[in-house]
Amino acid sequence: MAQYTRIEVAQKMKETGLVPLYYNPDAEICKNIVKACYDGGARLFEFTARGDFAHEVFAILIKYVVNELPGMILGVGSITDAAAASLYMQMGANFIVTPVLREDIVQICNRRKVLWSPGCGSLSEIAKAEELGCEIVKLFPGDIYGPKFVKGALAPQPWTSIMPTGGVSPTEESLKSWFNAGVTCVGMGSQLISKEIIDNKDFGKLTTQVKFALDTIKQIRK
Repeated sequence: MAQYTRIEVAQKMKETGLVPLYYNPDAEICKNIVKACYDGGARLFEFTARGDFAHEVFAILIKYVVNELPGMILGVGSITDAAAASLYMQMGANFIVTPVLREDIVQICNRRKVLWSPGCGSLSEIAKAEELGCEIVKLFPGDIYGPKFVKGALAPQPWTSIMPTGGVSPTEESLKSWFNAGVTCVGMGSQLISKEIIDNKDFGKLTTQVKFALDTIKQIRK
């Protein structure tokens, strides 16, 4: 079961401002990636469960995180149905991220007090998610909507917390554009955990990039 409540996860998302996300069928590579992000200061990580037998990889990864990386909050993304969400929560997922808004997933996450963040692309979807108890809405795909959407959405409903995924880079320019628009945190995948880093097993570079992103977010928020 989850080690962190949805409120604790939401607070950590707001505090750090960054959720790295990644999937690989090789559990050892996943361990190295999560460890590199952890060493860079990240305290949240989304395992994007997109491959066959991904749950078997996650089962290995969650045990590693619990035993070796104290304070790291590991969740699961790319969840598209309630059965998958339930499976991962039984293995210890601390939050569930979905590409769309599905009420069947909402019910089982709320029952266990596990944070769920649905992919939304309109004010109507965001409002519906919040009516169902969503703490932080995922704006997806972020590169399609952009920072201007965030700024526009927050004008009539400033209480909304938004996490864009897609279209966010670990650069000062990109982070400034999103956080100045009003996002609560950002999700970063391939822009942060690049193919080059994986191919070269340059996990030190990933640690440096994560630290830079987190430091940059802190500076922007001042």
